[in-house]
Amino acid sequence: MLRVIVRRLLQLVVTLIALSALIFVWLRNLPGGPVEALLGERATPERRALLIKALGYDQPILVQYGKFMQRVLTGDLGNSIRTGDPVTDVIARAFPATIELAVAAMIIAVGLGVPLGYLAARYRGRLLDNLTIAGTLLGISIPIFFLGYLLKDVLTQDIHWFPPSGRISTGMDNTSVTGFYVLDGLLTREFDASADALWHLILPAITLATIPLAVIVRITRASVLDVLNEDYVRTAEAKGLRHRTIRGRHILRNALLPVVTTIGLQTGALLSGAVLTEKVYNWGGLGTLITDSISGGRDYPVLQAIILLAALVFVVVNLLVDLSYAFIDPRVRVR
Repeated sequence: MLRVIVRRLLQLVVTLIALSALIFVWLRNLPGGPVEALLGERATPERRALLIKALGYDQPILVQYGKFMQRVLTGDLGNSIRTGDPVTDVIARAFPATIELAVAAMIIAVGLGVPLGYLAARYRGRLLDNLTIAGTLLGISIPIFFLGYLLKDVLTQDIHWFPPSGRISTGMDNTSVTGFYVLDGLLTREFDASADALWHLILPAITLATIPLAVIVRITRASVLDVLNEDYVRTAEAKGLRHRTIRGRHILRNALLPVVTTIGLQTGALLSGAVLTEKVYNWGGLGTLITDSISGGRDYPVLQAIILLAALVFVVVNLLVDLSYAFIDPRVRVR
């Protein structure tokens, strides 16, 4: 097991280094580039030449990349072009909002997706199965931004069940400890603030959860159907084992590997879906920061840091998925 962890960690490091190199080269070859973004309308040839020399862009690309990696390893990601603040501070303010939204969305997707997929497979061809398949097709087909505006219009403006935007109500006292508003309210015993933050979280989380929910339901259903036809399931039934034992030990556990893989992939994909969801609900996380960095003056240092952070989250989640295989299926540990 230790050998597997070390090997996966080495793969993670190689992946991040390769991706950082690609991002580094790509951003410096975009039209406009960081120099023009910094100078704006003052980009005379003389100013441009001075800034290129000051930033070290006149040096070989490998030298630039080496210095960039040295700064990254020390936690120095540069300063934002738009605000002048350190990029680490800019990311730290927005990152908890996106993680809080993504975790809530995955709780909804997994909490509903796995049971629905199992029940759809168990009652294959019946009304529940047909409704589940139709619902998953609808969930995959509807664009997130359209669903977000639809839910927002109906549930916040017509029947006023949820707040329309933001992470917490204006005027609500909330002492920020971790940046996760729901958790902060619990830690500081400001339960009204925690409940208010949770109420703001529900609708964006439902919106973001629709696609992963639909995918998890379909993968779970297909995986359970494959397991139901296995000999060991029929043998367990013939031996008279309780249905709860057959369902938990023989069906669900053996059907979980592809489901866990899907959950890992969908967790990484949530970061891209969060861009549209955060825009609809004015959430103020990394998705909002990305759009502001692109439209508000080509803030390349922030964009570079967000891409690296998203890649880090994705590879760490998939590392955890790989390690979870050994606990779900003992045969993986043997191999």
